[in-house]
This record gives sequence, structure tokens and C-alpha cells, in this order.
Amino acid sequence: MLSIVPYPLLSMGVYCEPMRSRPLLYVSAAASAVYLLTQRWQPFAGSALVKGCAVGALAVLALRWRRQRRDVGVLALGLAFSTVGDVLLDLDPRLFAFGLGAFLLAHLTYICLFTRNRATGLRPDPRRIAAVLGVLVYSATLSVWIVPSVSTLAVPVILYICALTTMVSAAILARFRQPWVAVGAILFLISDSLLAIHKFKEPVPLRDFLVWTTYYFGQCGIALGYLGSGQAAGRGRTEKSKNRETVPENLPAQNAGR
Repeated sequence: MLSIVPYPLLSMGVYCEPMRSRPLLYVSAAASAVYLLTQRWQPFAGSALVKGCAVGALAVLALRWRRQRRDVGVLALGLAFSTVGDVLLDLDPRLFAFGLGAFLLAHLTYICLFTRNRATGLRPDPRRIAAVLGVLVYSATLSVWIVPSVSTLAVPVILYICALTTMVSAAILARFRQPWVAVGAILFLISDSLLAIHKFKEPVPLRDFLVWTTYYFGQCGIALGYLGSGQAAGRGRTEKSKNRETVPENLPAQNAGR
């Protein structure tokens, strides 16, 4: 069942905090696998709970990092909003608008998180700028195609697409050394695109499998990528502090030589 989590993401989370991360990662991966493999029989009693545990366990994992990583509470809040959205969408199709609102709050929370970690410098990376432009073109094209078919949901759908696009762009422009957060945000965009196409335009082959896997992998990329980037930054700061501590010890020998 753990194969449902991409190996680089799972190994990154386990490596950073082995004893604290593994149980919650196992719960998340197991819930995701069970939800994916039982979609033929859904909804069934407890299916919403299983679905909520997949991302909910990642939110609890983030909370346990609150003393080791900056802004982890913001990450946990975004994952919590996503969990609420997951449960609402699974409980009743009539709760779609409320589920959409929960995910809108999740995207706004992620935007706050990523902008607080935005890249600094006068010259932005051309590759990141190109990626953001690609996301903008994609979202604009999708909107032109989807929005005429959503009827009374036009306004909330447009707001949602704008928030989703901004979230992905902020993830791409953030200063994370590894690409996992940006990759996760892009997978989130793909998942929501497939869901919207299936709901408002035309059936998508293997919709259940594709929507869930891209969504879950996307959330793993955002959560574990953010936590892993903090651990890497922490190791870098530790090495720098050690280097600074060794400098005064060498100065007297250098001065004596002169």
C-alpha cells in the first residue's frame, strides 16, 4: 500500500524525522490506497472518513513539526481545509459548493505560505518565469472552455480558478531548493482540471484513478516538500554556525605567525 506515495517523497519525509514521521505517513498512505482501491463501491459507510485520513494525517504530521519548521501551522491549516473539502465532496454531491469553498480556503492558505517563502533577488529565474507563464496560459484556456458550462456556479468557479492559479504560481516562485512543492502544486492543478472537465464538459477516462492520484501526490509534494526544505535549510544553518565557531579558534594562530 505504501507504493501509493512516490518513493522520493516518502523517503524525504522519513529521512527528516524517522521516528515521528513514519506512523503518520503510513496512515496517510494506507488511507489513500484503501480509498483508491474501493472507489468502485463508493460511497459506503466510512468512505468519507477513509478519504479524510489520507490528507488529514499529513496535517497532523505538519503540526508535529511546529517547533522545527517556520510557518508549519500555516501548512497544517491548508491541509486541514483540504481535508474538510475532501470529506464534504464525498458525503453528498449537493455539498459541492461547500467543498469548493473549503478548497478555496486551502489555496488561499497555501498562497500565504508560499509568498512568505518567496525567492529574493533582483533577477528571477527565467525557468520559473516561463513555468508561471505556462500555468497562466493553461488556466486561461481552461477557464474559457469550462466557465460557459457551469451555469450559476460561474462566479465561485472563476474565483476558485484564480486562487488555484495563484497558488501554483506562488509555489513555483518560492525559494525551495527542491522542486517537490512546485511539482505538488502542479499536480493539484491537474487533478482539479480533470475533475472540472468531467463534471462540466465531458467524461474523462479513468477519472476516479487520475483525479485521486494526482491530488494525493500533489498534497504529498506540498506537505513533505515543505517540511523537507526546512530540514535542509536547518542543516545549512548548522554548518554555517559551526564554521563561524571555528574561526575565532584559528585567529590567534594566524596572528602569532605574523
